Amino acid sequence: MNVNNNQPRELRSRRAFRDVTNASNNERGKGKAKDGQPLTKKRNVPIMNKNYEAQLETEMQNNLSVTQQNEQVFQRNDSYSDKSNYQYTGQLDDIDLRDIDDPLCVTDYVQDMYDHFRIKEEDTSVKPLYMERQPYINEKMRSILVDWLIEVHLKFKLVPETLYLTVNVIDRYLDREGISRQNLQLLGVSSLFLASKYEEIYPPEISDLIYICDHAYSKEQILSMEEKILLSLGYKMTIPSAHSFLVRFLKAAHADRKMVQISCYVLDGTLQSYTLLHYRPSQLAAAAVMIARKVGGRNLWSPTLRKYAAYDEQDILPIARAVIAERSSMISDFHGLQKKYSSSRFGSIARKKIEVDL
Repeated sequence: MNVNNNQPRELRSRRAFRDVTNASNNERGKGKAKDGQPLTKKRNVPIMNKNYEAQLETEMQNNLSVTQQNEQVFQRNDSYSDKSNYQYTGQLDDIDLRDIDDPLCVTDYVQDMYDHFRIKEEDTSVKPLYMERQPYINEKMRSILVDWLIEVHLKFKLVPETLYLTVNVIDRYLDREGISRQNLQLLGVSSLFLASKYEEIYPPEISDLIYICDHAYSKEQILSMEEKILLSLGYKMTIPSAHSFLVRFLKAAHADRKMVQISCYVLDGTLQSYTLLHYRPSQLAAAAVMIARKVGGRNLWSPTLRKYAAYDEQDILPIARAVIAERSSMISDFHGLQKKYSSSRFGSIARKKIEVDL
């Protein structure tokens, strides 16, 4: 298939659902990266080197995970018996009606797809139990690795689905196999390579991956780890990620650009938390939308979200509180996510103080 690289990016995009907001056509496409230069081997890519090893060594000595401080159950004495709540009284909209003539939006069966995703997400999710069987690594090391991968993912300009698949592959592998501290970064970069080849039109070259690891691993080691991952997972790479649910829920939330930026910022942050693996991807996506609606001064939930997310407000509220608690505990420890969302491309949302009380 011939690809015309001179076409506008929006015409070459492989995304099936296009714009997730209710923005007008004139608003779409804003906030794109200004640097359109191709990647080179000498690019300014964050390299995980000896400093990474020192950081992991420190964490091994101080094995007190921040997430353990937030294992409390978030409960409030909120009453939902009042049917005057907006989620019951507001207007219910058909979010696919405006796209009915667009074949890329597959409106005839898009809801069936998400019903299937809800069934499959349980099979492809991992519960936060596997660290008990990992003698050489801990959850803080996992968070450090994911934070680095967020920064590398941004520099390579990969699609969001690649990042979520990468982290899912890492968790599923660690749930099945043990790994040494020295090979944790190898697992991360090999998972990124696999996810890129699965999701991207133009995945990074293996020489680029060797470079970002400061030549700590050879081509043969990366390919060997890639084979081990695929064999361990039974070649099952398709997952319903939290980002795929977020796309649908933002559409149901009638999201504006700011809400999209906040919800993506919050949801990307959940990737770093081992404890939040307790929740399904659809629940975390719904929680991110709820937090963004709260920040934007809107009702927490709506009849349209009740229909398309298949969750009530009371189902998601405790999860949203857990996400907020994890975020406040981890936000000062990791810089990859902050760097990503401090750029104008993402509305510099990380530079703004986001205070949420649910």
